[in-house]
Amino acid sequence: MKQLLEEFETYLNTHLPQSKSFHPNFEKALQEMLRAGGKRFRPMLLLSVVQAKQSLLIKNAMSVALGLELLHTYSLIHDDLPAMDDASLRRGYPTLHTTYDEVTAILVGDALNTHAFNLLANAAFSNDVKIELIKILSSDGGIDGMIIGQAIDCYFENQKVELSQLEFLHIHKTAKLIAASLKMGAIIAGLSDEVQEKLYAFGIDIGLLFQIQDDIIDETQSEEEAGKTTNNDGAKNSFVNLLGLNGAIKSANELANKCKETLNQFDTELNTSLHQLLQKYLYRHQ
Repeated sequence: MKQLLEEFETYLNTHLPQSKSFHPNFEKALQEMLRAGGKRFRPMLLLSVVQAKQSLLIKNAMSVALGLELLHTYSLIHDDLPAMDDASLRRGYPTLHTTYDEVTAILVGDALNTHAFNLLANAAFSNDVKIELIKILSSDGGIDGMIIGQAIDCYFENQKVELSQLEFLHIHKTAKLIAASLKMGAIIAGLSDEVQEKLYAFGIDIGLLFQIQDDIIDETQSEEEAGKTTNNDGAKNSFVNLLGLNGAIKSANELANKCKETLNQFDTELNTSLHQLLQKYLYRHQ
């Protein structure tokens, strides 16, 4: 898994998006949050599935994995904007709107979003495969997923929602893109519809777990420990705010146990590959 991550980092650093113009800093800003690092969790989910079932397709899958990382990074840049979370730190670095300005941050996010689909459209796969990949990413990264989740999150600040509504919010805002990453890997690997849907459902649980964990981290860690702005959820509908810290930890433990059980139900190749990636994340809230 370490080697696969290194291969992806090398690919990313040699295929960073470029904008050739006389703008004094847009290209640097365009690449800055990508160079800053991150867990690369979504592209690694995709690549882990491909490696497990069709390792010869890893090279071709790199551009799709990069597209996922671009889309995710755009969402972080926009999430940090003053109109949303107004955060000053991301991936251990100042957020783009604090380094440059709000206009630059908005446009960089827009550029990463659209370039993600350019990468998918030009990937070295059949048109049928590329269409399926684009359909999934545009849906789960768009109005049927991340965007409506973000809209609900922002609209209901300072308004308490029910647990079912909170889960709906974060399934759409966070979990669907994680689930899409697994399903996209399964499509590239040519896995059956049944396995694709099992991986997608597993991804929803993983994504919801990640959100609960992030809420716990926001409450319990410093900015230096987390590498991003923390103690920033006071007005938000978070699992800690709704359930209390102990309740959120209990929910995270239950969901982590469920994810572990589901992981063990996949075939040996998928189990081994995904376990290598997920083992350090399932209980990171403890």
